[in-house]
Amino acid sequence: MLRQQAKQPGIEPPLGKEEDTMLNYKAIEIFTDEKARHGKKPVIDAVLHYIRGLKIAARCIVTRGIAGCDESGEMTTDRLEILSFNLPIRIYIIVPAAATDQVLAGLDELIGSGVIALHDLQVVSHKTASTFFPRQLQVRDVMTARPERVTADSRLSEAARLLLSSIFTGLPVVDEQGRPIGVITQGDLIRKGGLPLRLGLLSASGRDDLEAIMHDLAQRRVAEAMSSPPVLIAEERPLTEAVERMLAHDMKRLPVVDAAGRLVGMLSRLDIFRTVMREAPDWSAFRAQEITISNLRTVADILRRDIHTVGPETPLDKVIQIINDNDIQRVAVVNAEGLLLGLIADRDLLRYFQPDPEGLRYLLARLTRPFRQDGFTQELDQRLQSTRAEQVMRTDILTVREDMLIDEAVRIMTEKMLKRLPVVDDQGRFRGMISRDSLLRTGYGHADGRDQSLS
Repeated sequence: MLRQQAKQPGIEPPLGKEEDTMLNYKAIEIFTDEKARHGKKPVIDAVLHYIRGLKIAARCIVTRGIAGCDESGEMTTDRLEILSFNLPIRIYIIVPAAATDQVLAGLDELIGSGVIALHDLQVVSHKTASTFFPRQLQVRDVMTARPERVTADSRLSEAARLLLSSIFTGLPVVDEQGRPIGVITQGDLIRKGGLPLRLGLLSASGRDDLEAIMHDLAQRRVAEAMSSPPVLIAEERPLTEAVERMLAHDMKRLPVVDAAGRLVGMLSRLDIFRTVMREAPDWSAFRAQEITISNLRTVADILRRDIHTVGPETPLDKVIQIINDNDIQRVAVVNAEGLLLGLIADRDLLRYFQPDPEGLRYLLARLTRPFRQDGFTQELDQRLQSTRAEQVMRTDILTVREDMLIDEAVRIMTEKMLKRLPVVDDQGRFRGMISRDSLLRTGYGHADGRDQSLS
């Protein structure tokens, strides 16, 4: 709650309120007119864009007068018998006093014609609700434009190579007119295309193995493995609608089309998170200013707690089994007190076996066909049983606390290109993990009054 008593002549603090319990705010008023411009943009738009871009606890309202005059002698009116022109404009900005200089520093250059006034303001309460992203955003404002694409006649090897060089795990499939007819994903390649392992593992499997797999994929076409028909979204639709569609269909990405139905972009969760990171204000700073904020969610609200853990002495063959059985493809290594020591993912296993070609092939076979162990030496089996988790785990891991705000978690995962992030308490004890899916479901769902289930 924001509480502040402005000091204006003749105004006493409300009964029962002490001055030192009030918060210090300022009001900035701008008196200008409709024809005022900053560059080619109306001053109204320039000021609103500027205030919004500061990401501070400021509110702004614009009102248009019905009549007025200014120092040049011009008079304006909205009366029907006189053609109205250049009606007066009043822009009213409420801002915490500490941010006043920051606001004024950029306002003066925006106002080429008008008056800027500043005065104290009595603020008894300031409350707001957090939002995941501004509702005025459209899909075109967020999407990745001109995405890579394939056709139904493209070879699966072409799709796989494009995905290997991309940060995304899905490609739109288009017809001769450029209209989406399907999507080909890493999952489609594995389930229906014969890809023996995930793309991340494929890139580390060695050139000979990679080319052998690509040769097999080249024998089949995209039409045999793609998911069709695709779930689409039009570029002019609100971003909120796109997110609702992604959540309803449990999708990571949507092809974006223009009015003619042609592909113009792809909207992914990563695109949405980048938007959240760009648009969200500093909610922590707002709380420090004693602003009451509803709908704020923390990492604890989206935490997935059913994550398998192992001790540092756990044999590597057991770790591989857990990774195969766990849909998040990660294992947390903790000590007897529950302190997080490290993480093991399939990439860490690959790195450990990288200098040993035979061991690497064996590992890939175990990761992709865990119940087929024939054709490999007893020596390698013994190596897996004698290697401990602490020898393979990665210790340079990024963690977050349970009380971190979701917006900050989004920023970290987006900047670091992370799909999952381990969570610890204030003692460093492992509590679980968060994922992009849980971030999107909880962040958007709660900000919009929904109770989305976690996955």
